[in-house]
Amino acid sequence: MLQKPVLDYFFKPGAIAVVGASPREGSIGFTLLHNLTKDGFTGPLYPINPKHDEILGHKAYPSVSAVGSPIDLAIIAVPIQEVPAVMKECGQAKVKGAIILSAGGKEVGEEGTRIEAQIAAEAKRGGIRYLGPNCMGILSPVNNLNASFAAHSAEPGSLALLSQSGAICTAILDRAATEKLGFSHFVSVGSMADLDFADMIDYLGNDRNARSIIIYMENMTRHRKFMSAARSVSRIKPIIVVKSGRSEAAAKAAASHTGSLAGRDDAYNAAFRRAGIIRVDTISQLFSCAQALGKMQRPTGANLAFITNAGGPGVMAVDALSNWGYEPAQLGPETFQKLDEFLPHFWSRGNPIDILGDAPPERYVQTVRICLAARELSGLIAILTPQAMTDPTGVARALADEIKNRSKPFMAVWMGARDVEAGIRVLNEAGIPTFATPEQAVDTFMHMYSYTRNLELLQETPPSFPHEIQVNIRQARTFITECIRRGQRILTEVESKAILSAYGIPVNRTVAASSSRAAAEAAKNMGFPVVVKIFSPDITHKSDVDGVRLNLTSEREVAAAFDEITSRAAGIKPEARITGVTVQSQVKKSEIELIVGSKRDPQFGPLLLFGMGGVLTEVFKDSAVTLPPLNLLLARRLMERTRVYRLLQGYRNIPAADVDLTAEFLVRVSQLVSDFPEIVELDLNPVVISDGRPVAIDARIVVEASDIVAPRHLIISPYPNQYESEWMLEDGTPVLIRPMKPEDESLVKDLLDNCSQETIYFRYFAVVKNWPHESLVRFTQYDYDREIGIAAIGLPPGPATMMGVGRLVMPPERPDAEFAVIVADPWQGKGLGEKLIERVIEIARENGVQTLVGDVLPENEKMLSLVRKIGFKLLRLEEGTCKVELDVASWPPAGYPGP
Repeated sequence: MLQKPVLDYFFKPGAIAVVGASPREGSIGFTLLHNLTKDGFTGPLYPINPKHDEILGHKAYPSVSAVGSPIDLAIIAVPIQEVPAVMKECGQAKVKGAIILSAGGKEVGEEGTRIEAQIAAEAKRGGIRYLGPNCMGILSPVNNLNASFAAHSAEPGSLALLSQSGAICTAILDRAATEKLGFSHFVSVGSMADLDFADMIDYLGNDRNARSIIIYMENMTRHRKFMSAARSVSRIKPIIVVKSGRSEAAAKAAASHTGSLAGRDDAYNAAFRRAGIIRVDTISQLFSCAQALGKMQRPTGANLAFITNAGGPGVMAVDALSNWGYEPAQLGPETFQKLDEFLPHFWSRGNPIDILGDAPPERYVQTVRICLAARELSGLIAILTPQAMTDPTGVARALADEIKNRSKPFMAVWMGARDVEAGIRVLNEAGIPTFATPEQAVDTFMHMYSYTRNLELLQETPPSFPHEIQVNIRQARTFITECIRRGQRILTEVESKAILSAYGIPVNRTVAASSSRAAAEAAKNMGFPVVVKIFSPDITHKSDVDGVRLNLTSEREVAAAFDEITSRAAGIKPEARITGVTVQSQVKKSEIELIVGSKRDPQFGPLLLFGMGGVLTEVFKDSAVTLPPLNLLLARRLMERTRVYRLLQGYRNIPAADVDLTAEFLVRVSQLVSDFPEIVELDLNPVVISDGRPVAIDARIVVEASDIVAPRHLIISPYPNQYESEWMLEDGTPVLIRPMKPEDESLVKDLLDNCSQETIYFRYFAVVKNWPHESLVRFTQYDYDREIGIAAIGLPPGPATMMGVGRLVMPPERPDAEFAVIVADPWQGKGLGEKLIERVIEIARENGVQTLVGDVLPENEKMLSLVRKIGFKLLRLEEGTCKVELDVASWPPAGYPGP
């Protein structure tokens, strides 16, 4: 049976112990107990303090073990040196969760780190999950819970806030009270020694009280776990982050262009983008977004209109929107006509809609009413400046009544201070987001729209490859292992290109030569013209030593180039080991030079970089960074974020490149760094476009031994090809059983079209006749760390048809998981359903699942018979379905013929 979420013991506790409770006003122990009582917690409260018999009307106990009653949550506010002993007591008392407020852990040095290790050990021994240390606590107004020492309570609302800074928490609570902003959950996560952002995001994703999540982040822990949670939840709820610490005081020296271009903040940006998270730059922007999320509907488009009583603020709003790459919406003929019928003759007759400085409340209301009804508009910002004939408070009251029950996003900008103060209070009371400047309002609206746009991008179906990508992983592994065995860290260009070739990454022909004679002979065999480059493991950038000669057309020129290049390099870098030159085929001249690279980050794993290449790479810095793995769609999105992408599409006399082949180039590089944690840096610069096709003409790879086994070095789980296998139906039809891919949307649609209404009803417990794109992508786009669909695809000589799918859904907190299976009608009764369930069980076991559960309709007698045969137990009828359960560890049962 699926277990109760552990965070329910934190946000919905039955009984709470306050360790360190105190009757002394102003102390943390006093404030905790006072806040719990004041905000309406109705369960048992157990103050723990051996010096007192009663605190704030509650019987006090000398220790947790002395309580003698069940405790769900312990809030610990004692010196951190005492916390390990308290955690040991909590474990003995079967306490489910703990909030450790105590400071003085790892942030103060070795002694604090040692104490945190003791706390973790006692928590593990006692089976306790804990928040902190060094945190302010949690509030959940919708559950009447204030388990914190915050000075202010929070009003109930739909917004969840997570913060690593207690000071930020208190500041936001103070401002939220003024602007009438409510919260469902308010969490100070502290040091995140145990429970972290990922745990909170997973929980909030399943809590219907939390409609959106905002985060103040100083650093990320357990990166893969965070990405898994965020990628899952961001599809259903907006997540907005302000990440402090953008700059690095001292960047480490890098061995490549890629290393200098891809920094830590690029890694965070790449992670947030792949997770569908919106990043803002400041606390002010974070609060503005919080206000908007808590008070208005999310924008579905960027067609924004402005209503203003002054021209200047309208121009400022347009400029702010232009910074996002958008222009104000065009007013439709019907909207224009309605406005023109009542507005003064000198109104702006466009957007921004300047209704003039003498605009009374009625003019504002009528203009807003027309714009909110206009189909061409996605949102509306009303701007007011306090002119002599303006009534800011009267306009606010009139709009507060007009905006009620309106679904279209609406924001108010009341510019000024004393003259607009009362009007702002009116707007806040009415639940209307208010801002001091047009720029703030526009930025907030566009951040909200960014989430909508992110969802659209996340739900796009990538194109399938026109051919299967073949790589020679064995050959590449041999080369990399041998280089590491020899003690080489920076591979030569020849070695690097050999590894690239094993993965089908196009490179120009390259031969090493240690003498002028050998160079001339290599050029002769290769065919002219050729390029000669310095060949040294100690010279990263060849242009630094004038180490490249182009368009050499004879053996004599090649021999001369050898002598000139090697002697010049020796003079400029006498310490460098110079082994000779490389002779390379001269690629047809290209107007476009690219850089493609990868840099391994200690926490984020490999980062992929694409941009404008050549010797001026670091000057122009036209590049974009993302995380592997990539498909064709993600590769194209990476390219689109650079200015050089415009050149790839063709520009004036520059012919267009084959963008699909360039995207495939990136996918192959992504596959290479995904397969080998040993690759520290990979630098392909330049990659030239020759006859429309990308070719790497210079390459450098840095490797070192790694204890991490692929793909665990990635923070996004790649396609699990280890689960692919071949099989035959009972009638001899060959099938490939494999995990589903994002590219499978059309196959899934065909599968569902081949299912009768009865089959659909038995699987989804409802009659479904239409399958829109938004539904189909949910069947194909997975985080493989928590959900896997195993599909059966026909093999030749038959068509590549999807015949059935088994699904495994694994909660972040194992050990329970859910399963389901569907087989299209033409392939039922041929053993496929049983085979798919067997594969699901095997994969569940590999992922640490102990119990597999599912729901089956009572009338689905064939499925009930099948799961009994496989070894499932029929538990009970619940809400019209039969619950079935399997002990994965003891499967298969004795006498079972499979798998």
